[in-house]
Amino acid sequence: MMFIPLWKRVLVVVAVILSFAYCLPNFVSQDMRDAWEKNLPSWMPTKSVSLGLDLQGGSHLLLQADIDSVIKKHLDDAESFARGKIKSENISYKAISANSENVSVELKSEDDVSAMRKIFREADELLVIDAEGMVISASYDEKGLKSITDQTISQSIEVVSRRVNGTGTKEPIIQRQGDNRILVQLPGMNDPGRVKELLNKTAQLSFHLVSMTGEGLNVRTLPMREGQGQTLPINRRPLLTGEMLTNAQPTFQDGAPIVSFRLNSEGAKKFCDVTRDNVDKPFAVVLDGEIITAPRINEAICGGSAVITGRFTIQEANDLALLLRAGALPTSLSIVEERSVGPSLGSDSVEAGKIATIVAFLLIVAFMVFSYSLFGVFASVALFINMVLIIALLSMLQATLTLPGIAGIVLTMGMAVDANVLIFERIREEIRSGRSIISAMDTGYEKAMASIIDSNLTTLIAGVILYAVGTGPIKGFAVTMSIGIATSLFSAIMLTRLMLVVWLRTQKPKALPI
Repeated sequence: MMFIPLWKRVLVVVAVILSFAYCLPNFVSQDMRDAWEKNLPSWMPTKSVSLGLDLQGGSHLLLQADIDSVIKKHLDDAESFARGKIKSENISYKAISANSENVSVELKSEDDVSAMRKIFREADELLVIDAEGMVISASYDEKGLKSITDQTISQSIEVVSRRVNGTGTKEPIIQRQGDNRILVQLPGMNDPGRVKELLNKTAQLSFHLVSMTGEGLNVRTLPMREGQGQTLPINRRPLLTGEMLTNAQPTFQDGAPIVSFRLNSEGAKKFCDVTRDNVDKPFAVVLDGEIITAPRINEAICGGSAVITGRFTIQEANDLALLLRAGALPTSLSIVEERSVGPSLGSDSVEAGKIATIVAFLLIVAFMVFSYSLFGVFASVALFINMVLIIALLSMLQATLTLPGIAGIVLTMGMAVDANVLIFERIREEIRSGRSIISAMDTGYEKAMASIIDSNLTTLIAGVILYAVGTGPIKGFAVTMSIGIATSLFSAIMLTRLMLVVWLRTQKPKALPI
């Protein structure tokens, strides 16, 4: 057991060297790390541990999605689809309506019931269809509501991520919380005003012809961005939507900021046809229920590229281009919780974490040296390298270190020497029973191994469960604790044993200092 093959020795040494290399960027300045990233190969270690909101300060936003409006839109779309199919299939009906709970149709003939069921199934396969006499209604059950909610939140997270990343915010944390909420943490950002403004917009872009009559069911009047109190009637049905955009960039035209955009092939063809058929007519660009601009179409615009003007500032042009690139949110997001952590409070937390870690390390070292003499020194060296391994792995994985994460590291320090305590106590017992040095150490490692594996495995299971069901700080604690368990097993079973073997072969002691 005390014999260690050459390949294992090399593996341990290489792992230790790499851990120091990957740990090093955490102890140099940001400017030095930036220089390394520019000049060193990509495989070289240049990343440091990412600090969470509670350690470097920043902003915390909790957003709530308006799921009710999404469900209502789905039902309205189902009603619109049903109306069109009823008309095309010449189905006779008395009334059709949609509310926030269902879509219902009152038919004139029982012969059309099965056809109406088929229409609702075509409208949305998630709809549950009920029939009471001549009235056919369609609604969503719990499964359907959950599916719509999951899809809405997933799409919202994707769009929010693109918008936040587009502002240059480094390492934001964006994740789902509960059924209809999204957590946004912006480390290092103490004034999230611009981000909040971007997230408050759904960015639903559409292009409409301006109504020449200003009246009718298919006409809606919207406010204009330019000119307070001014409105303009437009055709309710959009000719183009923002879903057809493939790119948008801020630029300048005649010295003024504008936004240029490009459409996909379908959008380019449609835009060309619309502008060709409506030369000399005004064309409104609508964003979130507000008319940005309404220029007159002078000629057909083909090729898939166009510009949006509107007396923008440079910042407004940048933000509009970012919103269009990121895509529209499926629903509005409201801020239900907001708080900021100052950088001074975050630095205080870092300092407190450092002090706690150093004190814990020194106390453990003192206990191990007092209890096990030279063997305690070996365990303390392994404990130090174990700390280096943890920091190196956190840097490699770009995991976010939070205050609970520091608590997890401190906890694993005690667990790291626990394995050595089991081994050393077992070696003592074997020495007292009359075994030789080699035999006592061999037996000590062999018989303590089962207890070490069991204790660490049960703790690792707890860490995995915490990570799976926990959120935010709980996940940070689970990550550092799980990494610490893995590294402590390596340091106790491989590293400490290697040091003991080297010491035995070089010193050839007649008695163990334990």
